[in-house]
Amino acid sequence: MKKQNCLDNNLLKPFVKWAGGKNQLLPNIQTKYPLGLGKNINKYCEPFVGGGAVLIDILSNYNVKEILINDINKELINTYKQIKTNVSKLIKNLSSIQNEYWNLNTEEQKQFYNEKRERFNYLKVNGNKTVNIEKATLFIFLNKTCFNGLFRVNSKGLFNVPKGSYKRPLICDENNLKKISKKMKQVTITCGDYEQCLPFIDKNTFVYIDPPYRPLSETANFTSYSEKNFDDAEQYRLGKFIDKINNIKAKVILSNSDPTNTNENDKFFDNMYKNYNIERILAKRFINCDATKRSDVRELLITNYK
Repeated sequence: MKKQNCLDNNLLKPFVKWAGGKNQLLPNIQTKYPLGLGKNINKYCEPFVGGGAVLIDILSNYNVKEILINDINKELINTYKQIKTNVSKLIKNLSSIQNEYWNLNTEEQKQFYNEKRERFNYLKVNGNKTVNIEKATLFIFLNKTCFNGLFRVNSKGLFNVPKGSYKRPLICDENNLKKISKKMKQVTITCGDYEQCLPFIDKNTFVYIDPPYRPLSETANFTSYSEKNFDDAEQYRLGKFIDKINNIKAKVILSNSDPTNTNENDKFFDNMYKNYNIERILAKRFINCDATKRSDVRELLITNYK
């Protein structure tokens, strides 16, 4: 079969699909951007960057002097760093793996996927800096080919999502990766707990916070993006962090689930953020394996300013 070239795409967009990604809610979040963004609000911080939908919107449309992004997921952050500093090699690798994958039949693709997942997990546990470009390549490959683009790890920290049903997924989006790389030059990238972002934040900073959502039910709790569990104690700790940011007089937007979807008496976030502005918006949930259960739900947008 004839070799396929990396496909081109004119739209700048997140390079991964991410559970809880904010593409569909971006219009709602945009309406909450603080006045003066790109002018007197000249710094941007995202302590849980995830798929980066808001980050990319800020990079595309605002002239922000300083940007800091952070996440606890080491493989995700490594991929951001490789896009920023080593995008040509990453594109070459992705182009090669895409051509190989597209030329396989369904059973061969499944075997190929499982081999790459095993290799990724080996590097995740045993790798060093010399294999970071390979890890980034595999991270994007697995994201584009796994079930629902879901990043999930087990208790040992190993990626365990099965292959999805996509026949010819776009694994190498060359144009998009190059554009993101160019925009990332002014971005500082860190990996670790969100509280390490605090020294960066001042009164001229816009902070968007998109933590692992509080699950609406016990069976919905699949927020294992890293080995660390983000339970109610962590939600309370995050609330204290937001109080600190508020005291600095930075502008803050927080996204989270709305517990009243399943229990109208569960005022967990209403009580925690009673001194802030809380707005409920409708969103679709796409992760459920049963498509009939992907209904509209309310989510929360919480700000410390009008």
